[in-house]
Amino acid sequence: MDWIFPLIFIGAGLIVVSVLTSVLSFRLGAPLLLVFLGIGLLAGEDGLGLEFDDPNTAFLIGSLALAVILFDSGFGTRLRTLRRAAGPAIVLATVGVALTTLLLGVAAHYLLDLPWAYALLLGALISSTDAAAVFFLLRVGGVKINRRVRSILEVESGSNDPMAIFLTVVFIEWILSGTTVGGLATLFATEFLWQMGLGLLLGVVGGYLLVELVNRLPLEEGLYPIAVMAGAVTLFALAGWLGGSGFLAAYVAGIVAGNRKLRGAAKLHRQQQGLTWLAQISMFLILGLLATPSEFPSLALPALALGLVLILVARPLAVWLCLLPFRQDWRSTAFVSWVGLRGAVSILLAILPMVAGIEGGELFFNIVFMMVLVSLLVQGWTIRPVAERLGLVVPPEIGPVERVQLELPGSPRHELAVYRVIEDSPVLRGARLPRWARPSLVVREGRSVRYQQAGHLTPGDYVYIFVVPEHVPLLDRLFASPRIPGHEDPEFFGELPLHPEKRLAELCEIYGVSCDAVDQQLTIGAYLEQELPGDPIVGDRVSFGAADLIVREVDDLGRVTQAGLAFMRHGAGGDGLTLPWYGWWRALRGRRARDRNR
Repeated sequence: MDWIFPLIFIGAGLIVVSVLTSVLSFRLGAPLLLVFLGIGLLAGEDGLGLEFDDPNTAFLIGSLALAVILFDSGFGTRLRTLRRAAGPAIVLATVGVALTTLLLGVAAHYLLDLPWAYALLLGALISSTDAAAVFFLLRVGGVKINRRVRSILEVESGSNDPMAIFLTVVFIEWILSGTTVGGLATLFATEFLWQMGLGLLLGVVGGYLLVELVNRLPLEEGLYPIAVMAGAVTLFALAGWLGGSGFLAAYVAGIVAGNRKLRGAAKLHRQQQGLTWLAQISMFLILGLLATPSEFPSLALPALALGLVLILVARPLAVWLCLLPFRQDWRSTAFVSWVGLRGAVSILLAILPMVAGIEGGELFFNIVFMMVLVSLLVQGWTIRPVAERLGLVVPPEIGPVERVQLELPGSPRHELAVYRVIEDSPVLRGARLPRWARPSLVVREGRSVRYQQAGHLTPGDYVYIFVVPEHVPLLDRLFASPRIPGHEDPEFFGELPLHPEKRLAELCEIYGVSCDAVDQQLTIGAYLEQELPGDPIVGDRVSFGAADLIVREVDDLGRVTQAGLAFMRHGAGGDGLTLPWYGWWRALRGRRARDRNR
C-alpha cells in the first residue's frame, strides 16, 4: 500500500507542472502540446528516472483521452463550419490520409529498406493530422486566419483519425496474416465500409440519444457533464466492440449533440473544456513517459529525413491533389499543407505494433515519436509567420471582451449576458444600446443600480443584459470593439443597404420577403418608425418575416435615413429568408467577395 501515495503525488505533480508551464509556452510561442510531451520525456527513465514500460496501459489511457478530445472537438464544431468545409475536409480526411500513407510508405521503403507491408504501416501511423494540436493552435493559440481555411483544417483534423486508425489496423492484419495483395484489397473494402458505416450510424443515433437524455431526465446539475461524457465514451466503446470506428462515433456524436438544443449547453461546454485539457495533458505525459530518448540517436537521421519528406513532399502533394477539384487558391492550399501537425494520435497508433507483437515494434514507436517532434518544432512554431506571409491572417473583428453568459431556467428565448465595461469601448464613446438589448442592472463599485438610474456607464461597470442568443456577438462589438461598427460591417447592419423611401411592396417583390401581415404601401423608413416605440436608434432591428430590417442611420429629428436588410438568418422567427434566384445570386456574390477578402 505504500506505493499508492507516491504514485498519486507523482501523477498529480506532473499535471500541475504541465499546467504551470503553459504560461511559459504562451510567452515563447511554443506549441503547448510539445511542452506537455517534453515534460513526460524529462520525467521518464532517461530523465528523472520514472520507469513506465506498459504499452497496453498507455494505449488504454490514450484511447480514452482521444475519445474525450474528439467528442469535445465535434461538440464545438458548428454546422455552418461543416457546410463551409465539408467537401474538401472529408476528401482530405479520407483520400488525403491514404495518399499520405502511400507517399510516406514509398519513402520509408527506400530510406529504411523496409518491406512494403512494414513501410506502408509506418506511413499509416503518421498519416493523420492531430486534432488536439490543430484545434489548440486555431482556437486557443491566437492564430486567427481566413474562415474558410480555418474550417477546412478543423473539420479535417477532427475527422481524419478514424481513417488513419483503419489503415493501421488493416496493415497490421496484413502483416500478421500474410495475405496476398488481392486479399488485402478485399479486406480493405469490407473493413472500410463496416467500420466507417457503423461508426457514423452509432455516432448519429448516439448523439440524438444523448441530447434526449440530457433534456428529459431531471438530474442534479453537476451530473449532466458526467452523463454526457460517460455516454460519449460508452458510444466509443460500443462501436469498437462491434467492429466499427469508435473514434468516428465519438466525433459524430459530438457534432450532433453540439448542434441541437441542449439543456445547459454553455455550462456543459465550459466543463467539457476542463476534461478535454486534462485528457490532452494525460495523454501526452503518458506517451512521453513511455518513450526512451536514449534509443533515438541511432534512428535520428532516418526519422528526420522521413519527417522532412512528410512536411515538404507527402503532405503538400496529397493536399494539392485533394483540393484540386475545389479550386482553392494557392495560398489556402499552401497553408493547409503546412498546418499538417502530427501529435499524440500518431504516437498512440505507434503503440499498436508493439501491442500486436509485430517484430521490431519499438522501431515504429521511436521513429514516429521523433517525426512528431520534428512536426511540432518545425510546423507548430511557424504557423503564425507562414499565415502572415501568405496573407491569411485576419485582423481581430473586436478587441478584448469580458462577458459571462448565463442560461436561464424554463428554456426562454433570452439569455442573461453580463459585460464588464472596458476603456475605449463604443458604449463609453456614445454608442447607444439597440432596442432589442434589454439592460436590467448595472453593478458599480459593488453596488447594484437599475440601468435607467445608472446614468453614463463608466469603466469597470458590470452591465446585465437580457438578449436573444443570436444577437450576443453584436453586443460584443459595442462593449469591446475599438471602433464603432461601420456600415461595412454586415453582421451588425445587414448585408444589403436599403433606401428608406422605398416601399415595402418593392422589397417584397425583389427579395421574396413575405408582406402578407403589413401594409405594403408603407415606406421602409415609415414602417421602422411605426414599429419602434420612441425615436429609432442606430442598430435597432424589426423582424420582417424571416428577415430583419435594421436602422443604419437616423437624422437629428429621429427619422430613419438609411436602413439595412439581414438575410439568411435563423432563429429570428422563421426558417430562413427565401429569395428568388436572382436575389440569391446577388446576395451570394457579395458574400463570396467578402469571404475572399478576409
